[in-house]
Amino acid sequence: MSGTQAAVNQTEAAGLPESFHPGRFAGKIVMVTGAAQGIGWSVARRIAAEDGALVLVDRAPLIHEVAEGLRAHGATALSVTADLETYDGALAAVTAAMDQFGRIDVLVNNVGGTIWAKPYEHYAPGEIEKEIQRSLFPTLWMCRAVFEQMAKAGSGTIVNVSSVATRGMNRAPYAAAKGGVKAITSALAMEGAAKNIRVVATAPGGTEAPERQVKRGPAPQGEQEKAWYQTIVDQTVDSTLLKRYGTLDEQSAPIVFLASDEASYITGSTLAVAGGDLG
Repeated sequence: MSGTQAAVNQTEAAGLPESFHPGRFAGKIVMVTGAAQGIGWSVARRIAAEDGALVLVDRAPLIHEVAEGLRAHGATALSVTADLETYDGALAAVTAAMDQFGRIDVLVNNVGGTIWAKPYEHYAPGEIEKEIQRSLFPTLWMCRAVFEQMAKAGSGTIVNVSSVATRGMNRAPYAAAKGGVKAITSALAMEGAAKNIRVVATAPGGTEAPERQVKRGPAPQGEQEKAWYQTIVDQTVDSTLLKRYGTLDEQSAPIVFLASDEASYITGSTLAVAGGDLG
């Protein structure tokens, strides 16, 4: 089976979101980063169901197959491959969207994810830098690349994806990166308010998702690394009031709500979506 057919079949198997609002994004151009898999893919699927036009961005070529799968169900979806850990990559993605649609109404910054899981003293300096590059810089660069366009248009919404792992075990560099995402959300909201630009964020907790086709990093090796990773799993569940991981739909629904005009009086805040864990 080709990768494209697998992506189409994945969309068919998933069907429509558990709940959605047809027409809520009609006439809107929505850019979603990290949309090839996981929460980003779930957000894209929901926006498509709610009649938004999509710009899907990922560094994995899989993003083209995901877009084709959505288009097979009637969605308008442009796919762009770009390395968002660089400003040049972010600018190229925004330029592609502007060339195609002439504007970007909503940006969902979803790129990021823990690469390693271990106590801080076991991180090599290069690993710390890579965690920050992966989970902070894509949001910084995309906000910079899109903010100027939204300011010229006199409107826009940015939804960043942080994490409640800012208070978590065995991933201090990732926590630092996601703390930075929360900080740029509150700071940029102050700058954006006078320009009619809202900036908000969610902070997901542990989320069940299908096995990733493109891995974030190496799998735990040996009993010690497996134990360090299990500490994250146990702490994540223990920290929630609901004592479970969330689903992709439970993460994407709040993101899409914050991106919609229904949330027009919400800016500068981060909503924890973690079963009661506030991070």
